[in-house]
Amino acid sequence: MSRAAEKLTDALYGVAWSTVKKLPEPAAVGLGRRIADLAWKRRGKGVLRLEANYARVVPDATPQRLAELSKAGMRSYMRYWMESFRLPAWSEDRIKNGFAPQDLHHLTDGLDSGRGVILALPHLGNWDLAGAWVTTKLKTPFTTVQERQKPESLYDRFVAYRSGLGMEVLPHTGGSAFGTLARRLRAGGLVCLVADRDLSASGVEVTFFGESARMPAGPAALAQQTGALLLPVTLWYDASPVMRGRVHPPVEVPATGTRAEKTAAMTQALADAFATGIAEHPQDWHMLQRLWLADLDPAKVPTAAGRAPSARGAQPSQGTPSPQGAPSSEGAQETAGPRGEGTP
Repeated sequence: MSRAAEKLTDALYGVAWSTVKKLPEPAAVGLGRRIADLAWKRRGKGVLRLEANYARVVPDATPQRLAELSKAGMRSYMRYWMESFRLPAWSEDRIKNGFAPQDLHHLTDGLDSGRGVILALPHLGNWDLAGAWVTTKLKTPFTTVQERQKPESLYDRFVAYRSGLGMEVLPHTGGSAFGTLARRLRAGGLVCLVADRDLSASGVEVTFFGESARMPAGPAALAQQTGALLLPVTLWYDASPVMRGRVHPPVEVPATGTRAEKTAAMTQALADAFATGIAEHPQDWHMLQRLWLADLDPAKVPTAAGRAPSARGAQPSQGTPSPQGAPSSEGAQETAGPRGEGTP
């Protein structure tokens, strides 16, 4: 991306945050839907990739059904953006009443035990809202990881936004994130990470909807190294203004095997939990990028396929890439938005 394009991207995000949060909620909802429908009608790369991904999730879907899913998916995606731009202006009561998770006892019991908890999420629903709910409703701060975007001012904007919601945000680059996350967990803290996409050489190969994909080793490695509880979480929308969610049962560390084997088994368990939530609510999975290895250029696939790193050297996650532009009517980039490296 050129420097001019980077500056334009930063400016567009700034305008969105400053204007959308001032809109009445019905107006923001309507604006998001109009933008989503326009992007869907243009049939850009992002929409086509979303449909291709849904075809794996719903393999018996007809072309008409896939088109319906991608339209609903773009509306869900823009609901995420409208909510995120408005979250800084939401009252505490609005945040507390904006999310209704099931099986929350897995999280609260884990926190009460003092052993530390890792929440691992796919790109479902709105993790920023879920995070704000945790810091507001549960009064529990947490630590996450943010990719360094360009320009630096855009990265600073997202860090300030998430910090304002009560999150401790660490930069993904520099190699120190894993150690800091481990220290937070050993102190009984909470860590939240996105964990459904990793195209780096440190990714663990998993079977996801019957095909090979690569997911980050960080959550499993952190759980092994610190003894923290590893909990998959899935999110979804319904017709109400309230986002729904589920905290899945803990992913246990296998009793036998090498560290790499344990990491691979735990990452596969995460993938299976994510698949359950995505299959139930495919339209809320905002994956506008290539995910499965079969869709990637073989020349660009890391040679370390399926090789899990040691817990000491594992990165916390390799999540969403840098934003390629603010959400707009184009909606065609292969990016699911700047949720950051290692953020849920």
